[in-house]
Amino acid sequence: MPEDWQAGGFGLYIHWPFCQSKCPYCDFNSHVAARVDQAAWGEALVSELRRYAALLPGRTLNSIFFGGGTPSLMDPQVVAALIDAARAGWPTANTLEVTLEANPTSVEAGRFRGYREAGVNRISMGIQALNDRDLKALGRLHSVEEALRAHDVARGIFDRVSFDLIYARQGQSMEDWRAELTRALDLSPDHLSLYQLTIEPGTAFGDRHARGLLKGLPDEDLGADLYDVTQELCAAAGLPAYEVSNHARPGAESLHNLVYWHYGDYVGIGPGAHGRITLDGQRWATSTERQPGNWLHGTRAGTPAETREPLLPADQAVEYLMMGLRLAEGVSISRFHRLGETPLDPVVLERLTADGLIAIEGDTLSTTPKGRPLLNAILRELLTA
Repeated sequence: MPEDWQAGGFGLYIHWPFCQSKCPYCDFNSHVAARVDQAAWGEALVSELRRYAALLPGRTLNSIFFGGGTPSLMDPQVVAALIDAARAGWPTANTLEVTLEANPTSVEAGRFRGYREAGVNRISMGIQALNDRDLKALGRLHSVEEALRAHDVARGIFDRVSFDLIYARQGQSMEDWRAELTRALDLSPDHLSLYQLTIEPGTAFGDRHARGLLKGLPDEDLGADLYDVTQELCAAAGLPAYEVSNHARPGAESLHNLVYWHYGDYVGIGPGAHGRITLDGQRWATSTERQPGNWLHGTRAGTPAETREPLLPADQAVEYLMMGLRLAEGVSISRFHRLGETPLDPVVLERLTADGLIAIEGDTLSTTPKGRPLLNAILRELLTA
């Protein structure tokens, strides 16, 4: 009988923790460093990759994702070494997707051809805004002109290009966002990640907000309206939401993120990387040392600082529901039951269906367009019944 992870596939996440500067909204494990020993970091990451390949042999690798931090600060030779090691360690799918996150500065755009030659076939660009004033407020180092130029370069080199935008920004009106998103759609993207600005504790924005210094954030009603117009414009342009914050033309969905949302297994290497792996029928949650220097030292010494915690059946069922209901396609009810052995409460299902927040067709449970922006509330109802 196949292990559950096979229903979602198998991916590899590689975390590059370094940035040129720390964005004020960012709560990822990213660090500013004046100098990075690229060769040492490449060797350490490759050694971790090989360790996992020996631990999980014979799996078909569906995707590789270079995240960060700013992976477009990596030398193309380091990227090539990691992709080569992954291909040597596992058989790969014919549709192997290799994504690298990039900042759209002119310096990094110049590396794009090297990444393509290394084996990257998809670029995800952190454009974040098409307004120079707001780019500055978000702490970004590029201008709109640089972003558009880098986007054009990427489109000429890679088969697939995605880019991110953040909305619900300070002082942003409905008209502002409608015009900006229309401009983005005019670039004929095949994939867009569109995130509402969230204020996370421990970030520079979080500190300012706590002191009452972050003015002009939209209220809840305007935030909901901005979400609605996002769905409207993207659907009209042929990029419907296949996930809460992600829009794509049919066939252009992010295969790596689908491994997460389909609750497959994925290896996470690099400082602060998380993973989900199945060994002898037991699924484990993995995490690594967050501090880059400590991670590098331990890995080079042959004692990588990794935490591995077993996931109980109930934990797996909850994670599957939380990840899978983000997708427009929804989740398999029978798979949820197999994972957790606890059925969903029919009374809660009936109430949420009557309220128009979820839909059930055969074995599939999904959120409706009305319910998707209320996903957290729906999950609370389903998981606390």
